[in-house]
Amino acid sequence: ASADMDLNQLEAFLTAQTKKQGGITSDQAAVIAKFWKNHRTQIHESLISQSRWDNVLKNMNWRVDLRSQLRHIDQINTPVAIVEMEVGKNGQ
Repeated sequence: ASADMDLNQLEAFLTAQTKKQGGITSDQAAVIAKFWKNHRTQIHESLISQSRWDNVLKNMNWRVDLRSQLRHIDQINTPVAIVEMEVGKNGQ
């Protein structure tokens, strides 16, 4: 499921599993293939929703400033990036 295999990849994987000692039977492989064919999209969406953070980026502001006055002259006109990000719970 984490590899999001298409049907050809799944077929190759299941064939390898049936040939492996202690692997699955061909009947089990057929059931898994049928289940994957019917539920692949829902399984993939479920994995994505479980791995997503609760927080979402609501707003982002940025700017680049040039330093015009500092203690050391070699640091004048050095660009400095300022980034402000606002995060919040999804749906709030």
